[in-house]
Amino acid sequence: MIGKADIVAAREQIADTIHKTPLLSSEQLSLLCGNNIFLKAEHLQKTGSFKIRGATNKVKQALREGAVSVTAASSGNHGQAVAYIANKVGIQATIVVPEDVAACKLEAIEAYNGKVEKCGLTSAERLPRAMEIAKQQNGVYVSPYDDPYIMAGQGTIGLEILEQLEDVDAIFVPIGGGGLISGVLTAIKETKPSIQVIGVEPQLANDTYLSLKQNQRVSLPGSLTIADGLRTSQPGELTFPILSKYVDDIVLVTEDEIRQAFCFVLERMKQVIEPSSATTIAAAMFEKTALLGKRIVTLVSGGNVDLDQMAGLVSKPLNRM
Repeated sequence: MIGKADIVAAREQIADTIHKTPLLSSEQLSLLCGNNIFLKAEHLQKTGSFKIRGATNKVKQALREGAVSVTAASSGNHGQAVAYIANKVGIQATIVVPEDVAACKLEAIEAYNGKVEKCGLTSAERLPRAMEIAKQQNGVYVSPYDDPYIMAGQGTIGLEILEQLEDVDAIFVPIGGGGLISGVLTAIKETKPSIQVIGVEPQLANDTYLSLKQNQRVSLPGSLTIADGLRTSQPGELTFPILSKYVDDIVLVTEDEIRQAFCFVLERMKQVIEPSSATTIAAAMFEKTALLGKRIVTLVSGGNVDLDQMAGLVSKPLNRM
């Protein structure tokens, strides 16, 4: 398991690459939620998501160990981040993406000189293929979440939140494979354990929720949730023990709730975020916890939305607005 010292070291390694993203707020959103809500704006991060933090930490470590190429499996954001930092440090990146990858994410990977291979629709299909390519090329496989350097890099968000906002009561974090929340959990719980860290999953991709209920990793078939960045089929082998140890709760949000949160942020805050990011705001808007009158940070994980997808997201009525 990683520790806070690993996250502090990661912050030093990635400082010359990432942005320290701001906390945004909306008076209307806070009134609607009955809490003082802040958005940790990783959609304004370099490459458009938090993934650049872990990717930079891992690729720089691989470079120090003599790597000449890296390979990753990704629905888009992790692939963009790996391609970006690999291109920056001068090594080749190959990214295995799903067949239905968002066009904007595919184009961004290619813009960063990443090679792209499409494989299946689920993480269970593309992860083994990426590992196979890494072996064939004698390169380094960069896991999207199940790696200590990835987890430590993502955990730097937790350190930033503690520095940016006093008296935080809770942080809502989206869960895919668990790399983001395991890093944030480590940073928060090993610094100020009284802060609640709440994981958020779509109801259609609730593998971590079920895994914690059964006290073992549960694997699900592929999900078609609109939160495409959270379509992992199973929690990570390294991330799950950290979740089991530290997480305060996991809540689930529906597809309609995700759409409504996305629309609120677009219409009222003029911010374009991903459906995966909207899950945490949906959890606050639709009162998935008993928190009231608290200072809550909702972690907005990314903003790489395909323009073709947006029409379907904004066409739904805003029932609670």
